Amino acid sequence: MSLDTQPNGYVPRRLHRKPRRIGRTVLLAALMVVVCVLGVGGTYAAKFATALGQSETLQDNEVFPTNTDRPYKDPGDASMNILLLGADKSATDEELDISATSTDQRSDSMMLVHIPADRKKIYIMSVVRDSWVNIPGVGKSKINAAMSYGGVPKLVETLEGLFDQKIDHVAMVDFSAFRELTKAIGGVTVNNPKAFCAYKTTPDVCFEAGNIHIEGQRALKWVRERHAFPGSDYQRVRNQQQFLKAVFKKVLSPEVLASPNKLFDVVNSVMPYVTTDKGLKDAGMLVGLGMQMTSLRSSDLVSFTVPTSGSQTIGGQSVEIPDYAAITQIGQAMANGTLDEYYASIKVKEAENEKLQSGATSAGATSGPRTSTTP
Repeated sequence: MSLDTQPNGYVPRRLHRKPRRIGRTVLLAALMVVVCVLGVGGTYAAKFATALGQSETLQDNEVFPTNTDRPYKDPGDASMNILLLGADKSATDEELDISATSTDQRSDSMMLVHIPADRKKIYIMSVVRDSWVNIPGVGKSKINAAMSYGGVPKLVETLEGLFDQKIDHVAMVDFSAFRELTKAIGGVTVNNPKAFCAYKTTPDVCFEAGNIHIEGQRALKWVRERHAFPGSDYQRVRNQQQFLKAVFKKVLSPEVLASPNKLFDVVNSVMPYVTTDKGLKDAGMLVGLGMQMTSLRSSDLVSFTVPTSGSQTIGGQSVEIPDYAAITQIGQAMANGTLDEYYASIKVKEAENEKLQSGATSAGATSGPRTSTTP
């Protein structure tokens, strides 16, 4: 089946509500970091509940598959899996509504967040959008096309089949909130490994190498750029992961964490741009989750890219072949609470690959499986 055709009987539809441009997932991941470290009570809990209540809510049938063969999750399992989703403008240049299932809609960026039962870490796993996977009922295609075949439920079904893990919640965010978040915390400092310009802007926005301060629109350009890099999405993912660490560190700084009013301003300015399933709309649950995670530090935010085994050209498309052995290991580690061990193992492999590449470049050797980690 081509990317331009729909499954038989599928009828796209749109909810009648104000359209929003949906941004990439990095912002929502940053917002989840903010929410998960609030740990406030009393009067402030009520204020945060009001602020959190501003997010838009989707019904379960708009975000979860209705089939009965979803992965089983033990009712006593207190871990949480959240799909953070961002989508770019549609091919027709129409403003996207995340609940829509139009044929040209794509999920431009995906992060699977795992919060273990002990609440001692937050794991953010980026999924490369060109991953060539099986879309249930459709066949092989890029994973970012899953939404064009059945909206968010089809993407959830695809990811659940890939990892054999149930997704508990889905959350999406508008790009406008990105600027508000970075402004609210006074921007962040990141280390830019190589100078580059975001070429698809007028005028070009350029970033020097080294430590740079980014905020508002400039931060947005730094995080979303991919055309300037030979590694395209891989470097963008690394930039996004570094940004999340910087946001987490800033939120946990005395400057922000010691000021409930400032935290409230952050959440209050961002939540109107957030859309979630109804389960994630429960303000009491979110504040309770935050109170369970007040001991988190910036080192407790662990981010990495789901490994791929190389690039191929299929049907004229450049695609990334998933590392299915690694994906199976990730799914099992999520179920067993051993993602720390898995992350340590890929850090070792990454170091070994870098050593091999540095010694074999002159011989024309190719690299092994691709991963991207942020310490």
